[in-house]
Amino acid sequence: MAVATRGTRGGSSFRSFFSFRIFISAMFFLLFIATLSVLFTTNPSTSNDDSDLPTTGNAYVHRTFLALKSDPLRTRVELIHQQAKDHIALVNAYGAYARKLKLDISKQLKMFDELARNFSDISLKPTYRAALFESDGPIDEDVLRQFEKEVKDRVKIARMMIVESKENYDNQLKIQKLKDTIFAVHESLAKAKKNGAMASLISAKSIPKSLHCLAMRLMGEKISNPEKYRDEGPKPEFEDPTLYHYAIFSDNVIAVSVVVRSVVKNANEPWKHVFHVVTNRMNVGAMKVWFKMRPIEGGAFLEVKSVEEFSFLNSSYVPILRQLESAKMKHHYLENQADNATNDANMKNAKSLSMLDHLRFYLPEMYPKLYKILLLDDDVVVQKDLTGLWKIDLDGKVNGAVEICFGSFHRYAQYLNFSHPLIKESFNPKACAWAYGMNIFNLDAWRREKSTDNYHYWQSMNEDQTLWKAGTLPPGLITFYSTTKSLDKSWHVLGLGYNPSISMDEINNAAVIHYNGNMKPWLDIALNQYKNLWTKYVDNDMEFVQMCNFGL
Repeated sequence: MAVATRGTRGGSSFRSFFSFRIFISAMFFLLFIATLSVLFTTNPSTSNDDSDLPTTGNAYVHRTFLALKSDPLRTRVELIHQQAKDHIALVNAYGAYARKLKLDISKQLKMFDELARNFSDISLKPTYRAALFESDGPIDEDVLRQFEKEVKDRVKIARMMIVESKENYDNQLKIQKLKDTIFAVHESLAKAKKNGAMASLISAKSIPKSLHCLAMRLMGEKISNPEKYRDEGPKPEFEDPTLYHYAIFSDNVIAVSVVVRSVVKNANEPWKHVFHVVTNRMNVGAMKVWFKMRPIEGGAFLEVKSVEEFSFLNSSYVPILRQLESAKMKHHYLENQADNATNDANMKNAKSLSMLDHLRFYLPEMYPKLYKILLLDDDVVVQKDLTGLWKIDLDGKVNGAVEICFGSFHRYAQYLNFSHPLIKESFNPKACAWAYGMNIFNLDAWRREKSTDNYHYWQSMNEDQTLWKAGTLPPGLITFYSTTKSLDKSWHVLGLGYNPSISMDEINNAAVIHYNGNMKPWLDIALNQYKNLWTKYVDNDMEFVQMCNFGL
């Protein structure tokens, strides 16, 4: 009974173990079948292009299997094809650089274009296209070898051409970049010069705070002590033709004082010198107070008048005043003076300033009893006795002046519009220009030549400014075209208001130095190397000069 029982239990264990092994075997068999079914399942949309492979589900398994069963020569075809495309891009890039740089290498450009076309034509050949790119079957290795040989031959040629041209292209590219840089710097320089010129013009045209302060202080003094500054009657010396007479037209008090002091300090006989100062109505009071507070040394004589005291200077007689009243001339004048004034007050000031400039054309009528007069600008400094100018024989001519032309510069052609027939037929474009600033005028010859009438004619003709632009030198050149006597250059040296390269020997030998230009000596923008030649004549003992902080 016991034996039977053990036998039954042993058989049962054997059967269980055998069943378990069968189960494991069956599972492995089923897994093997499943794996085979996956591996041998094909995708009907599969093609030779990787971009057409499935992108979902069993994509990785499909790509792996396709890689296993694909032709290894096809990968080689793709690599060769890619190499050809890369060299096409390289060749086209060098060709584009050559065109951009505008190189004179038309032969090389043609070779680059042909080489790029040859690369493209290889893959388009029917033999290669059918056997290598469009066939789904195995690739013919002989065709592939021939394709590879042609591509490599063209790659070799392309590389040789690129090596040959690379240095040239790189140099040309550097040259072009340098040209672009130079052009950009030139543009920046031109812009900076323009801005600098505009800033200089604004500085020159603006009234410095110190000058404004001085004028206000002087007027305040007159208002506080009116009895001290009553006008005196004219002195006989003002009309004595045997004395040395000077005309100075300015609205700048301290500039006029420097001119007068420099003349007197360098004069051998200062008591024989007479100064006629004319200014505008706004500054006449300040000018009179200055010379009352600081009388001229050496016994010289001085009178101060305003433009308005010369009653003949009205719009019915003076063309420039008549033109300023016309809308057209207002526009041209303001435009050329870079003045944005639009209201009546500013226009009146513009008229006054313009009339001060043009007073030089009315000297015989302003001083009818004089025979000769020396015109000085307010931006000059006198360094020597000037009485020698009255002794110069002007050969019957009206104007004695220093000529400023050299080579082709400062000729009449630079100041007048010779495209206008009236100018062209009346003047020589190569005639030498002369300078205002220090001019000795023979007033008797002036009256004889009727120079003022000549000026009126030309100024009236220039109402639309087609003969010359704004200014007083062009009409002066016209008015005294054949009646100017050239003086020795040592009498008058110009350029101290713009030219930093004037020789100090030339300056020291000059009788008169002229700060023509925008860098006036009383401005902060003055050229420092010349400024002391002006400041040494400033009356620093005058209390208002110290109070107004001229910083000289």
